[in-house]
Amino acid sequence: MSEDRELQEAVMAELGWEPSIDAAHIGVAANAGVVTLTGHVESFPQKVSAAKTAARVKGVKAVAEEIEVELPYDIRRGDEDIARAAIERLAWDASVPRDAIAIRVERGWVTLNGDVDWHFQKEAAAQAVETLVGVVGVSNQIEIKPTVNADDVAQNITRALHRSWFYDPNTIKVGSHGGRIKLTGRVTTWNARDLAGRTAWSAPGATSVENDIAVI
Repeated sequence: MSEDRELQEAVMAELGWEPSIDAAHIGVAANAGVVTLTGHVESFPQKVSAAKTAARVKGVKAVAEEIEVELPYDIRRGDEDIARAAIERLAWDASVPRDAIAIRVERGWVTLNGDVDWHFQKEAAAQAVETLVGVVGVSNQIEIKPTVNADDVAQNITRALHRSWFYDPNTIKVGSHGGRIKLTGRVTTWNARDLAGRTAWSAPGATSVENDIAVI
């Protein structure tokens, strides 16, 4: 059995094991560590979970997520209802600055715009609306406009990485241009790669993070 076939079967088994996903209509293809997911699911959270589930399988280097959301007829909602629910959900989320986010809904697809100070606020806004009934997709176009000085952001991230158990200064490099961060190097697990990315996003002054760390 080829490595691609073994990886394909491992991803399919992991999708079937994950209780938050109905994987009956998800297709999996593997090629040199790159996994492509196709087919359809009944909700946007399942679509998001499928990509995360595939990425955690040993041997997966990248995930191309091409799954469609096909809502059952009885849970479809009009755009006006979705927009109203999204506004209310954001108003109740303490992580999202009040009145900072503009919402647009078109055929169940939610687009978020606005300015926030931190990446976690941008992520919190998307997570707040993606689980709403009737949502088929979310475009997070919120921009990060930090109020702190970003000159030392790369050094701050490097120091934070040094505090992490996985960090080896010979395998991960941090570059920056203002608040734009680029991570390069290599790690042995997806969890380590994701942790490095989250560490970079936590730095005051970070406005974007390009995570080019390879999983080997």
